[in-house]
Amino acid sequence: MDDTSKRIPLNTEPGPAPPRPDEGAAPPEDKDLRERVIDALLTCYDPEIPVNIYEMGLIYDLDLTAEGAVHIRMTLTSPACPVAGTLPKEVESKVRAVTGITGVQVDLVWDPPWDKDRMSEAAMLQLGMF
Repeated sequence: MDDTSKRIPLNTEPGPAPPRPDEGAAPPEDKDLRERVIDALLTCYDPEIPVNIYEMGLIYDLDLTAEGAVHIRMTLTSPACPVAGTLPKEVESKVRAVTGITGVQVDLVWDPPWDKDRMSEAAMLQLGMF
């Protein structure tokens, strides 16, 4: 990852954002862009699970460069998931449609394997797991 990109920690407890250095700091609109990318991810669902993929913890990493290029590492609930061929393409399409995005790369990964501990509290509540 070069100096122009930022790693977005996902599925962690919210807390204060780390201080950003003055030199090379991303413009304020990048925060809005990151939020718009996440909003796009919130519209992607595995058709068998009524929770979006972001809350399910299927998005492992989301890197956004200052130029608007996005690299997403995601997984599925199982390697045998029937949407393995279509869901990453849907993610790419929806993120590419976000104004300000200049490029999208989606990598489907299996390590670490997904488990229910990656789910947000909202997802567990929605699925009746609380």
